[in-house]
Amino acid sequence: MNRDLPPPFSPLPLPFGKPDGGWRLRLYTVIFEADTDAGRRFDKALIAAILLSILVVILDSVQAISARHDRLMDVLEWIFTLGFTAEYALRLACVKRPLRYATSFFGIIDLLSVLPTYLAFFIPEVHALLDVRILRLIRVFRIFKLTLYVQEYQVLTSAISASRRKIMVFLSIVLMAVLVMGTLMYVLEGPAHGFTSIPKSMYWAIVTMTTVGYGDMTPQTDVGKALASIMMLLGWGVLAVPTGIVTAEMTTQRLTATPKTASGSRSCAACGSTGHDEHARFCKNCGAEMAPTRPA
Repeated sequence: MNRDLPPPFSPLPLPFGKPDGGWRLRLYTVIFEADTDAGRRFDKALIAAILLSILVVILDSVQAISARHDRLMDVLEWIFTLGFTAEYALRLACVKRPLRYATSFFGIIDLLSVLPTYLAFFIPEVHALLDVRILRLIRVFRIFKLTLYVQEYQVLTSAISASRRKIMVFLSIVLMAVLVMGTLMYVLEGPAHGFTSIPKSMYWAIVTMTTVGYGDMTPQTDVGKALASIMMLLGWGVLAVPTGIVTAEMTTQRLTATPKTASGSRSCAACGSTGHDEHARFCKNCGAEMAPTRPA
């Protein structure tokens, strides 16, 4: 995990603002961008807490484990909930525009990671408007918090975002192929063989093109089987195209990234200033010794 990411692999833009100074700036650099020992420890502890909390949710869904260790599961869940609540409060406290952070993607994820536990506590199970199990399952959204701390998530997100137009064009072509093939199969096979409508035939085309092949609908005529064979062969090529688009974009972005811009997120542990050179040993503002750069 490395926060010294070269554009476009840098951390997501932070429109909620960096504080001007004081304890809020020091807290901000540790939580959001600092390349310091404290920042590394914070990231590692938070990733461990997220993974452990997801494990608790998964184990709690197993009836035998939940019935035997119900009290332990509840205690662990409240420990994680209180911890994530404190983290959420600290994030709101250290940014310049808390409301903007609260309405951002990660702000909403942070809220969803703690809200279900409180709702399940205040809403009695008998009179709940929503099933309490659904509220508990929403806690798996905590897993999305990992995308803020792992570089590979940011690389993939950047590549997909840059390839979105190509992918949309590709998906539109696939949709046209599904519509045409589904309509042809509806004409060739008809209701007698299970193809009772064009939408249902399109469902068959999607299942066949993705090589899933449930077998709940199968062509019976020779022409229908020939068309199904074409769809299956087409599916092999269809599955490879999006992977190639994203991979090519990731390669292009890595080649265009320059070493000079890779160091923009290094921060001084003493004064909180950022923008230091990648191999700088001392802060250019206060002269304090810089923490060593983490390997990529």
